[in-house]
Amino acid sequence: MKLSEAVASRRSVRSFLDKPVDLAVLRRVLEKAQMSPSGCNFQPWEATVLTGEPLRALQAKMIAAGAQDPKEYDVIPHGIPQAYMDRLGVITARRLDKEGIAREDAAKRAASNARNWNGFGAPVLLLCYLPRVMGPPQWSDVGMWLQTVMLLLREEGLDSCAQESLAAHGRLIKQHIGVSDESHVFFCGMAIGYRDDEAPINHYERSRVALDEAVRFHGFD
Repeated sequence: MKLSEAVASRRSVRSFLDKPVDLAVLRRVLEKAQMSPSGCNFQPWEATVLTGEPLRALQAKMIAAGAQDPKEYDVIPHGIPQAYMDRLGVITARRLDKEGIAREDAAKRAASNARNWNGFGAPVLLLCYLPRVMGPPQWSDVGMWLQTVMLLLREEGLDSCAQESLAAHGRLIKQHIGVSDESHVFFCGMAIGYRDDEAPINHYERSRVALDEAVRFHGFD
């Protein structure tokens, strides 16, 4: 698969096949991803990868628990301009439409969001965290690592869904996997597996703003 094909075909998959993922494939992907760029060569990303009983046990804990207070971090910053919230609204509406859920149906929307806790049926869950001492530049490095992992998964014929939503259970997750809450902040989960291509939710249209709205060019003839 060409890199451009991996970028174009990567999407947040929310329905996976009941098909295991070979550990050797995961190790190959993550070994390659170690070459992701990072400022000062800090390589601040850390992760734990679960499957089988350890994964099922964590999912049961998350399903039974309420969201932690205080939050691990704000997924949506306070005071974010409306233009960004509009982008969220567009993609949310398309996802709900594929699920057959009316926007005003709070109960069904909550049930849909609760599917995060079982990773949308994915057989593997990567849990990503980093030392609390790290700042915004290192969070950016972790994001580049995650993107590299997702693209390498596509090269292997696998799919993923990055889940910042799991930060609602950050402390619970860290306790489950033996990571110190004092020293580390939980960032996100990543559901990994083979997409169910028959599931409508894996086919809603994704939208991005036009290039010229995001990027400016100066000094070119």
